[in-house]
Amino acid sequence: MPAGFWRLDRDLRAEEAGIMADDEFEPRLGHIRSRGAKKGRKFLGKVVAAAARAGTIAGVRNRRFDGSRIGRGAPTARLLSSRDRHAGQRSRRAVVKTRMVRLGTKGLSGATAHLRYIQRDGVTREGAPGALYSADLDQADGKAFLERQVGDRHQFRVIVSAEDGDQYPDLKPLIRRLMTQTEQDLGTKLDWVAVDHFNTAHPHTHIMLRGVDERGDNLIIAREYIAHGFRERAAELVSLDLGPRTDLEIEARLRLDITADRLTTIDRHLIRDSDAEHVVAAADRDPFQQSLRAGRLRKLGAMGLADDLGAGRWRLDERLEQTLREIGERGDIIRSMQRDLTEKKLVRAEADNSLFDPLNADATPIVGRIVKRGLSDELHDRHYLLVDGVDGRTHRVDIGRGEATEPTPEGSIVRIVPRPTGVREVDRTVDAIARANGGRYSVDLHLRHDPNATQSFAETHVRRLEAMRWLTGAAERQPDGSWTIADDHLDRAATFEARQARDRPVTVDILSSVPLERLPRSDAATWLDRTLIGDHTGAGSADIGHSGFGGDVRAAQIQRRQWLIEQGLGDEQDGVLRYRANLLAVLQRRELLRVGGRMSDELGLDFFEAKSGDRVDGVLRRRVDLTSGRFALVEKGREFTLVPWRPSLDRQIGKTVGGVIRGDGVSWQIGRQRAGPAIS
Repeated sequence: MPAGFWRLDRDLRAEEAGIMADDEFEPRLGHIRSRGAKKGRKFLGKVVAAAARAGTIAGVRNRRFDGSRIGRGAPTARLLSSRDRHAGQRSRRAVVKTRMVRLGTKGLSGATAHLRYIQRDGVTREGAPGALYSADLDQADGKAFLERQVGDRHQFRVIVSAEDGDQYPDLKPLIRRLMTQTEQDLGTKLDWVAVDHFNTAHPHTHIMLRGVDERGDNLIIAREYIAHGFRERAAELVSLDLGPRTDLEIEARLRLDITADRLTTIDRHLIRDSDAEHVVAAADRDPFQQSLRAGRLRKLGAMGLADDLGAGRWRLDERLEQTLREIGERGDIIRSMQRDLTEKKLVRAEADNSLFDPLNADATPIVGRIVKRGLSDELHDRHYLLVDGVDGRTHRVDIGRGEATEPTPEGSIVRIVPRPTGVREVDRTVDAIARANGGRYSVDLHLRHDPNATQSFAETHVRRLEAMRWLTGAAERQPDGSWTIADDHLDRAATFEARQARDRPVTVDILSSVPLERLPRSDAATWLDRTLIGDHTGAGSADIGHSGFGGDVRAAQIQRRQWLIEQGLGDEQDGVLRYRANLLAVLQRRELLRVGGRMSDELGLDFFEAKSGDRVDGVLRRRVDLTSGRFALVEKGREFTLVPWRPSLDRQIGKTVGGVIRGDGVSWQIGRQRAGPAIS
């Protein structure tokens, strides 16, 4: 089944196997009379022969059951699949990608976000927001559609793109006819909404389809229909509307394929016709086809992907298909980068464009300014960041699933680090302690196992287990706060890391939510200050280039130095600028006192300054983003304070928390302190 298409879940196979046929029936077998061994064997022989003709006997067809025929539309899918394999070149083409999304407890929030995304600004020909429509309405009610999905187990998200979709003034009639035909193929009415997008080179339509049939039962569509049915039905309708492709259209498209830096139809034919040694001939009985093959082979030879053996014979590279796919994807990304930079009116040389690969062993962290956050894969909600780096280069970074990375506003300054993969030392420590304690782990057991460990260090292991339990259920927490650790804990940790790396290949740390141009004279501890004093959260002078964003940073540093001297926080002697020892602490305290006073008036509460060694208890109300960094607003009684934020606090908002201020952080005892009453 092609990558990117819907996968049939194993648990759906057994549960929904009863809806394979359109009509329910109960077979009633007559009594098989035993009239002698000979006649019994004759009947059994008939059964075996019938099974063999059906292809169910191993050795006759030897086809492994894969669930592809379970669900509605299976008979039609087999017919369309067969026709697809013998389709002629004159048929119009269409691309259809389908994904099944489980809703579960948090699915509706994801569905809401997806609906909001496909209706975003700038997707129509006029640059307006997308218009949601349905089978009967040109202005469908998205909220009502989402409300109807409460209790649904899953939904389908479909993207339909006709190769010649730009010839349609309006895609609604085409999509409605496609969904009507799909209803006939599946034997049930469908509940769906759609939005047409014209903001790319190929107009396309996003369809959200409820995962229930007209009776309210779970809608299970045969995998073969997902793979072939949608696409073939769309191609049929486009061919009826626009007519079959002419010879001139076919030849023009094929000539463009000769020099294309991507996988083409000609390449697929060459690979198909090559022998076991990957050798293929340029000759073809059709003169036009021969010219295409010969021209394409010369192009592949120039790319180092084919060797000329003489006499019209060529040896193809073993990785030809994969390499051409990668080249095509890279070319698409580079062109997308140039469009984004042009849109933002940033002039950067193409040689300074970089595609950040977190899996590369030589990959190093990137520090830079967010130019744009975009969507690289609409079907799977994969996002990318375009980063104007301090090294003078522009980087495109795949950040994985959109929900895995918090919002990153344009202009903010970030540090992007490849996510480590494989089992971590924290996992090995938990496994070792559990093995020594009958398969159990807790902070107390950890401290007894390693007397040199601190409680805050042990609590990092608990947070690791919490993350594994929350995302994959790979760890089990007991009512007393201890953990039951499985014998294969390290294998589960490796699986957890692999999933994390797929969904979130990099870590994005926001160094400054305030744009660079506002930092030089900001009365707060800024990212510029950290770069000047060499703090690890900044960027060293040696890493800052002299062009692009790096040049902008160097100019801002000069202004910041002058401001620090004016404030008495720096002193220049013999051409060397010396900064006050507690520079960051002084600037951070200034901002906290200023912001705390302002918030005190807004909230009607007293602000108190928490100092190192103080204990902080109360209700965690929200996160506050300041120039100096991120802080947690903790409220207790008629007063509140601001303390350094930690990402793990996201799930504690509204809850009672407690901790001790230690330096520039807080040692939280979340889940271990005695919970007090909620404070309003």
